[in-house]
Amino acid sequence: MSFTKEGSWTIVIAAAVTVLLLDAVVFVQAKSFEDVRCKCICPPYRNISGHIYNRNVSQKDCNCLHVVDPMPVPGHDVEAYCLLCECKYEERSSNTIKVTIIIYLSVVGALLLYMLFLLLVDPLIRKHDPYTQPLHNEEDAEEMRPQVDNSQARGNTVLERVEGAQQRWKKQVQEQRKTVFDRHKMLS
Repeated sequence: MSFTKEGSWTIVIAAAVTVLLLDAVVFVQAKSFEDVRCKCICPPYRNISGHIYNRNVSQKDCNCLHVVDPMPVPGHDVEAYCLLCECKYEERSSNTIKVTIIIYLSVVGALLLYMLFLLLVDPLIRKHDPYTQPLHNEEDAEEMRPQVDNSQARGNTVLERVEGAQQRWKKQVQEQRKTVFDRHKMLS
């Protein structure tokens, strides 16, 4: 079974569409209780330590009387305690979070597929490299290297430019190895 570039993209797109359709079904339903909450932050009051209260209530019921349960103070101190509490209604969209994660994972997956594709195709594209010779034949390889003229060195495609830069880098590495081994011979 061989995968083509178009085939892999259609699989990724089909998977993304399927996930989005499943997510749309969930969106049609009412919001889950985790998407909305009322959060009350109550500071220390007399001998009672501060506390944070969370409850899933509607926006109109987002106040200390509906959220703070059990009430830590007796009945006559409830109003003073509630005036100190700061209550905020918080709402989040879990569908937006899901879509963002799906897009992120799709991009990472596509990049991994592309990397795998390059790893498989790279040996097929690569030509024989005259610069990679065994170290013991370095002096012989120095004379046998073909000279590349400037018109051929400037590649038209990105792949040719990358290969040219890679060849220059390999040449520099070979020269560095040669100088290191020459110095090693002089010191011996």
